Amino acid sequence: MLRVEDVHVSYGQVGALWGVSFEVPDGEIVALVGGNGAGKTTTLKTISGLLCPSAGRVVLDGDELQRRSTMEVVDRGVVQVPEGRKLFPEMTVRDNLLLGAFRPASRPAQRDRLERVYGVFPRLREREGQVAGTLSGGEQQMVAIGRGLMAGPRVLMLDEPSLGLAPIMVEEMFRVIVEINRAGVTVLLVEQNTQHALSIASRGYVLESGRVVLSGSGAELLSNERVREAYLGL
Repeated sequence: MLRVEDVHVSYGQVGALWGVSFEVPDGEIVALVGGNGAGKTTTLKTISGLLCPSAGRVVLDGDELQRRSTMEVVDRGVVQVPEGRKLFPEMTVRDNLLLGAFRPASRPAQRDRLERVYGVFPRLREREGQVAGTLSGGEQQMVAIGRGLMAGPRVLMLDEPSLGLAPIMVEEMFRVIVEINRAGVTVLLVEQNTQHALSIASRGYVLESGRVVLSGSGAELLSNERVREAYLGL
């Protein structure tokens, strides 16, 4: 479904991605793992249209995305849930969710999608009138993911969804990601929690210094000695 082909990205004169290539097949969970500064978030921003590559292509079902605006990328079904949630803290849970369906093509489906989000996150129905800034970290992450689902994504890109969450909420978050995928949404997952990410991913890619250095199934990477030493502490 989604292919990143030999993508190079720079911030001014500083290179960030060097020939990054990978595939996200329809219906799968694909994990991008690596340390801080490896290029994971830059990769997602490039797919989303927030950054323009100096070379290479981003292709969704034969349609090139790398010169399209962020809104056009969303309209084609590629939606990013950013690191740090980026909610509007003075707005209610419901209003934050509805912002995910602000594009004209999404508005007719607002009610149905809102019900689906509440089905995935029942707690948000209980909190829908509460100001988002007063929620716990885990609840805010639910809102961020729910807002992404409101756009009706074909590919949902999650940037560090477990960051800063309590261990019990981390388990819940990964369970929900699997549930979303089983409901038919392809997932591209960026995570520093390598163990959890690769345990639910059908395939994974390891980024180091802006380059893909390893790839394979989630199980293969979990058993790879280099991954175990560098990212699992084993």
